Amino acid sequence: MEIKMNALRGLDIAGKKILFRPDINSPIDPVTKKIVNENRLKKNAVTLKYMLENGAAVALIAHQGDTQDYQNLIPLEEHAEKLSDLTGYPVHYIDDVCGPAAIEAVKNLPAGEAIILGNLRYLGEELSTFSNFVKLKPEDMGTVWHIRKLSPLFDLYVNDAFSAAHRDAPSMVGFPHFLPSAAGFQFFDEYAALASVKDGAEHPCMFVLGGAKISDAFGMMESVLKNGTADKILTTGVTGIIMHIANGVTFGEPQMKFLRDRDMLSFVDAAKKYLTEYPDRFELPRDLAYNKDGARVECTIDNLPQDAQFIDIGAQTIADYQALLASAKTIFANGPAGIYEQDGFDVGTRGIWGGIADSDAYSVIGGGDTVSSATKFIDLTKISYVCTAGGAMVRFMSGKKLPLIAAMEQAYERQKL
Repeated sequence: MEIKMNALRGLDIAGKKILFRPDINSPIDPVTKKIVNENRLKKNAVTLKYMLENGAAVALIAHQGDTQDYQNLIPLEEHAEKLSDLTGYPVHYIDDVCGPAAIEAVKNLPAGEAIILGNLRYLGEELSTFSNFVKLKPEDMGTVWHIRKLSPLFDLYVNDAFSAAHRDAPSMVGFPHFLPSAAGFQFFDEYAALASVKDGAEHPCMFVLGGAKISDAFGMMESVLKNGTADKILTTGVTGIIMHIANGVTFGEPQMKFLRDRDMLSFVDAAKKYLTEYPDRFELPRDLAYNKDGARVECTIDNLPQDAQFIDIGAQTIADYQALLASAKTIFANGPAGIYEQDGFDVGTRGIWGGIADSDAYSVIGGGDTVSSATKFIDLTKISYVCTAGGAMVRFMSGKKLPLIAAMEQAYERQKL
């Protein structure tokens, strides 16, 4: 599998000024405004440390929060402190993105030190609402303020933000048009892991699709079925229930109301289409679990109580799926099998993640709830690759060309470093 983009590793960066675009957007405590999860900082610190220990001077541009989560729109001062601790190198902060103070700080930045410039989302062109309504092509972004002011200051642009690869903000797709560009370790590894599943999976390849965000599962299904990537799709969670409804199974009013209220029944027609076109490629739960007076109760699909809402897969299904996972050569998983946060209903999620961890297959998992639940039940080192991306991962696995991927590939064609 050929990856057509420049990679940071191996480049001569000593004495170079590098503009570094990671995704360090982190969960923030609503009261203290402090960072409560350092996962993305830790991932990106690896690339940053490499650049600093190899003699580069690095200026970081990054975002935190947005108009849609304004409570998280805060300065990046704490991010700088944590990255300094994680890398062991000085990481300064200046509350200015591309004004005179930021420009002066970049010009005076010595090799082996870094500076985080102000929160990108303080700039109108970096807000999601801007890119949603103003459709600028990368080649037209030379007039954008931070592109115009920052580009002349740097020798190289490095992007490590695969988790934001579906965004076409200037900081993502504009700089690669105006600067020599390379993918950081996190970005390159995440892209390579997902591409190895989508375009080069060893068979049999199993997809495990569940969770509450059913649009993610259905967003990926058509592509991986049509391209022959997935030999089997093991359905869990709401996805499994929708597939059963499409197959003619009758669920009672509590379950149907839950689905109607969340507009999930709109996926039944697509489910029917996929079951008709690919009848041998789906595995549906044989049994489900529900809460009865505080206790877990399991039932088979042909004996469903009509007054129940189902929140986990049952023991028969877990055993079936674990056997399939044990036979796989490649596994991709997105979404927990049930409401794992409830006592007694973490059985399915624990069993599926355990089956993936125990498999000898090359395994990739991703998505916020996926990683959170897997972290709770298994040793993540038993997973071949854990993605930080959510929306970008789903879009990539759906066969869509991500703006950042296109920008980095075009930069590669213009200048192979």
